[in-house]
Amino acid sequence: MVVKTETCSFSGLKIYPGHGILFVRADQKSFKFINRKCKSMSTQRLNPRKIAWTQVYRRMHKKGTLEESQRKKARKVNKATTKAVVGASLEVIKAKRNQKPEVRAAAREAALREVKERAKAKQALKKVDKPKPAPVKAPAPKGGKNSKATNKSGAKGIRR
Repeated sequence: MVVKTETCSFSGLKIYPGHGILFVRADQKSFKFINRKCKSMSTQRLNPRKIAWTQVYRRMHKKGTLEESQRKKARKVNKATTKAVVGASLEVIKAKRNQKPEVRAAAREAALREVKERAKAKQALKKVDKPKPAPVKAPAPKGGKNSKATNKSGAKGIRR
């Protein structure tokens, strides 16, 4: 014989037949509580996620699920596949992978040296092509006979 149980609206615990409190709100939504404590906390609008003994809290904080998680754990097998990249075919990638690290390091250093030499050549060309700028004359001081005098601090119109 199967016993029909309901769950508490606040705590999530099982409510067996003949137990619990049925609370109907003014908007005709009904709530089933296991005891007066759950009903009181619900009417105080307390959040069951923050109360440690409720099922919602336990589920949220992963309490009491050790047996299930150990059974369910199965590792996902990742199959390593190599794909061609734009600009390099699969054969080129495999050939580079199979090279010894010393050979690859030497090739990288040679490429870096070549790039640095090109940069130096560009800098040398810029220095040769760049003409020296004409010396800039200092602008003539403003004012002449009708310039206003300033006091020692430099501000105009302030008297002591």
